[in-house]
Amino acid sequence: MAQLDTLDIVVLVALLLGTVAYFTKGTYWAVQKDPYATSLANGHAKAGKSRNIIEKMDESGKNCVIFYGSQTGTAEDYASRLAKEGSSRFGLKTMTADLEEYDFENLDQFPDDKVAFFVLATYGEGEPTDNAVEFYEFISGDDVSFSEKGGAEDKALGSLQYVAFGLGNNTYEHYNSMVRNVSKSLDRLGAKRIGDAGEGDDGAGTMEEDFLSWKEPMWSALASSMNLEEREAVYEPVFEITEKPDMSAEEDTVYLGEPNKNHLEGQQKGPYNAHNPYIAPIAESKELFNDETRNCLHMEVDISGSNLSYTTGDHIAVWPTNAGKEVERFVNALGLREKRHMVIGVKGLDATAKVPFPSPTTYDAVVRYQLEICAPLSRQFVASLAQFAPNDSVKAEVTKAGNDKDYFQEHVASKNYNIAQFLEAMGGGAQWTNIPFSLFIESLHKLQPRYYSISSSSLVQKNKISITAVVESLETPNAPNVVKGVTTNYLLALKQKQHGDPHPDPHGLDYSITGPRNKYDGIHVPVHVRHSNFKLPSDPSRPVIMIGPGTGVAPFRGFVQERAQQAKDGENVGKTILFFGCRKPEDDFMYEDEWKQYGSDLGENFELVTAFSRSGASKVYVQHRLKERAVEVNKLLLEKAYFYVCGDAANMAREVNEVLATIISEQRGVPKQKAEEIVKSMRSSNQYQEDVWS
Repeated sequence: MAQLDTLDIVVLVALLLGTVAYFTKGTYWAVQKDPYATSLANGHAKAGKSRNIIEKMDESGKNCVIFYGSQTGTAEDYASRLAKEGSSRFGLKTMTADLEEYDFENLDQFPDDKVAFFVLATYGEGEPTDNAVEFYEFISGDDVSFSEKGGAEDKALGSLQYVAFGLGNNTYEHYNSMVRNVSKSLDRLGAKRIGDAGEGDDGAGTMEEDFLSWKEPMWSALASSMNLEEREAVYEPVFEITEKPDMSAEEDTVYLGEPNKNHLEGQQKGPYNAHNPYIAPIAESKELFNDETRNCLHMEVDISGSNLSYTTGDHIAVWPTNAGKEVERFVNALGLREKRHMVIGVKGLDATAKVPFPSPTTYDAVVRYQLEICAPLSRQFVASLAQFAPNDSVKAEVTKAGNDKDYFQEHVASKNYNIAQFLEAMGGGAQWTNIPFSLFIESLHKLQPRYYSISSSSLVQKNKISITAVVESLETPNAPNVVKGVTTNYLLALKQKQHGDPHPDPHGLDYSITGPRNKYDGIHVPVHVRHSNFKLPSDPSRPVIMIGPGTGVAPFRGFVQERAQQAKDGENVGKTILFFGCRKPEDDFMYEDEWKQYGSDLGENFELVTAFSRSGASKVYVQHRLKERAVEVNKLLLEKAYFYVCGDAANMAREVNEVLATIISEQRGVPKQKAEEIVKSMRSSNQYQEDVWS
C-alpha cells in the first residue's frame, strides 16, 4: 500500500471531522447554549431558528419586533412590557428578540409597514451589553453595508421605522451612549425614528418613571405613523399554565429549580457560563468585620476540575436562591400554599413565545429559583394588578397607586415593598387568588446572577476564586420593610452552615441552601466567571494607584496579591499605592494582616493609605487622602501610572474623578477644563479604569 503523505492525512482527517459534524450536528464541540437562558416576551424569538428577522416576522405574522440589549434583565423586561402593551392596547403583532440571535445585513429589506424597537442598556463605560456587541459593531461601523444596498451614502435603511429607549446611569461619563450612538447610526443610514429616543437614568433612581413618561408620547407618535387605533387593554396571557395532579414532584422529569437538563440528570458539564452554572464547593469562608451589627464575608470558591478559569480583575457570578421567608409570603398571598408542590406545565400561547425556565416544574420551584420576587415594584405592574384585586376597595386603592405617580411613591415605592409584601399590605389579609400565575412569569424578571469583583490573583491561586461581600441590609426611614440582599444573605447562610450551624437562618430568611433535590449539599454554590477589562498593566514595573473603600478593595486585594508574588518571583514591580477607607480600624479594617505581609513582600514599593470615616472628630474619606497626596499622585501619573477606582459610583467615584482633575490642574498649572480633558484622555487610553456600581 502506498505511503500517505502529510497532505493526504490532513485531507482525510478533515473529511472525517466533517462527516462527524454532519451526523452529530456538532454535538461534541459546540458551545452549549442553555435554551432557558433568556427570558420571556410576548412572542420571544426561539434560539436555534432562522437568524433572518424579516423571515421570522413573516413566518409568525408579526409587524413589530422589540430588540433588546440587556446585561441584567432590565432592558429585556422593558422590551417584554412594550411588546405586551403594543399588543393589548394597539393590536400590534409583537415579538421580542435578543440582539445576539439575529444577523442585521438584511435590515435594508425591512418593510415600511412594520416597526422595530431598540431597547438598549449601556454597560460599564459606554459599552454595549454582551448580547449587543456584534450588532453594535455592525451598525456603527464606517464600512457597514447591507444585503441589497450600500451603507450611509445609499440611505440603505430608508424603509426602516424604529423606536428607541436607552437604560443608563448618569454617574458614568458615557451616559446612555448605546441608545445615543445606535440612534445616530440608524439615522445616518436613513432610518426614520418614531418619537424621541427615551433615556432612563438608574443613577438618579428614576428609570421607571423615565420609561413611563417616555412611552405615552411614543405610543401616540407610533399610532399616528402606523394608523393604529387604541383599544381598551385587556389582559391576554402569554403563557398557558397547566396543572398536572397526576404527576409527582419527585418524578425525575420534573424540574425543581435545576437550570437545565444536564443539572436535572445530575451530570453537570461545561462549558460553564451565563447559561450554565458550575456547582462549586466553597473551600473556606470567614467573617471580616468585628461589628455585631454588620457582616462582611470572605469566601474561597473552588473551581478545580471545572475548566473554569479567570484572570486577576475578573468577576464571579453567583446564582442566588430566593429566601424561604419571601417564598412563603408569596405563596400565601396568592392562596397557593396547599398546592405549592403541584406539578405544572408552562408553554407559550404564541408560536414565538419562550418560557424563561424549563418545564414541567412546580409553583414552589418557580417562585424559589426562577423569579425575582424580592425586586422593587414598577408602577406599570401595579396598575396591571388592579383588575385582579380581591374586592372593590382594594381595586380602587391599587388603581390609584398604579395611575398616580406621587401616590405610588408615597404608598408603595417608599415602603420598600416587594411583590408579596405589596399584595399582603394592600389586601389587608385577603388572598389574591384571581391573579393568573402567567402574569408573574411575564412581569417579574428572571432571577439573575449577581456579579462580584474577584478578590484574588489568578497567578497565586488559579483554582480558587475569592469573594469579598458585605451582607446587604437597607433600612429606609418610615419603611416597614428592611431590604435584605438576596444573594449576600444566601452566602451568609452557606458560611454559617460551613461553620457548623445545621440549620442556618440569617436574619430569619431561611434559605434552601442544599438546592433542588439536595444537589448543592456539602456547601456548594452555583457560579460562573465573567471576564473584565479591569486589569493590571501588562508591565509590572508600571506604577499603579488604587482607590477602593469598603468592599471596593476586593479587586485590589487581587492586584496587590499578584504584585507581591511577582516581586517574590524576582520581577521588577513598580510603586503600588492603595487608598483604602472604612469606618473604624477596630471594626471593619478588611485584610489588615494581609496588607502587612504584602508590604513585607513588596518593600517600599507598596503603600497602604487609610481613611477612617468614624474614628475621629471629622469624617475622612479616600478622596480626602488622595488630595493630601497630590504631589506624589501627579508625579506617578506623569510616569504613566495606572489609576483604578472601585466602589460606589454615585458619590465616591464621582468625587475621586473631581479630585483627580483638581490635582492635575493645581500641580501642572493648567486650567480645570484642560485637567478634565487629561482625565478623559486617561480613561480612553485605559490608564484610568473603574469597576463601580450604583
